[in-house]
Amino acid sequence: MYNNYNPYLNNYNNLGQQSLSEKIDGQIAQLNQMKEQLKNNSQQPAINQTFQLAPTNNHGIRYANTIDDVSKEIIYFDTPFFSKDMSVLWIKDIKNNIKTYELTEIIPKDEKDLTIELLQSQIEDLKGMIKNEPVSTNVTSKQDATDTSTNDNSNGNASKKNKSTGFQKVSRSKE
Repeated sequence: MYNNYNPYLNNYNNLGQQSLSEKIDGQIAQLNQMKEQLKNNSQQPAINQTFQLAPTNNHGIRYANTIDDVSKEIIYFDTPFFSKDMSVLWIKDIKNNIKTYELTEIIPKDEKDLTIELLQSQIEDLKGMIKNEPVSTNVTSKQDATDTSTNDNSNGNASKKNKSTGFQKVSRSKE
């Protein structure tokens, strides 16, 4: 009575398989489309890169060990180079001319320090005056006689004069 062949049931199964097959084909098409979009995006990267052709942030201090190190450096503006111990300064301009300066630390001094230095220099001056002054006795007299000759043009005779030059030094010692 029941036949294995049911035309309605077969049509329903065929419609279900057909719609399921269409759904699968649609999803495959969507996946292929997404795959193509990924390929296109990876082939054309966004060009938003920046290129730095010359350093712009190196306006500060550079350190060098020798003048040879300074001469090897490539610069794009006048640049100061300091030695590690801050005793030498090199300034290199864009024409590769290098000027060298010696640096010394300036220590600020207050009024007391200035007064002490002034007094110390005065003491040293006085010591120098004492060392350079010869030891003198009570009276020392020196006289040098010099002959000077002049030509008297009026009568053609030469005249001689005796001139004495001298000085005296008297010591003032307390007795």
